[in-house]
Amino acid sequence: MSARINMATADAAAYKAMMGLEGYLQTISLNHIQKELIKIRASQINGCAFCLDMHTKDAIKYGETPQRIYLLNAWREALELYTEEEQVLLAMTEEITLISQKGLTEETYYKAKQLFDESQIAQIDGSFSFHAIEPVKLPISTLLNVFGLNFFLLKS
Repeated sequence: MSARINMATADAAAYKAMMGLEGYLQTISLNHIQKELIKIRASQINGCAFCLDMHTKDAIKYGETPQRIYLLNAWREALELYTEEEQVLLAMTEEITLISQKGLTEETYYKAKQLFDESQIAQIDGSFSFHAIEPVKLPISTLLNVFGLNFFLLKS
């Protein structure tokens, strides 16, 4: 199956705007590990092999340990491996990614307010914009090579 469209060429202005947002997200106060934990956990929930491959490699490049990556989808059972801030970031990631279930709960928001200032909470919330960017950066239908294996990725 071949690629159907390439967002960068089909609508260059929209793609440029999205890349501007991605560029801004590189400047926020979260450290590289925190950003990658958010991206990995959201990618686990969304079931995106391409994104998991990319973000786990990036996390390791920034110094993340394989053990924490392996246990990320069960982080609530391995709390000793994650800081209090990371636990709140992961809870926010799950609740915002699965927004149709209940969204960001008052409990999680309250915990975030105890650990982060308003500007940081806004940055964290803005970091979830990558959910909109990542799938669009991929062609609508493409063949992906992950760990030397080929997968078809179908995006609707």
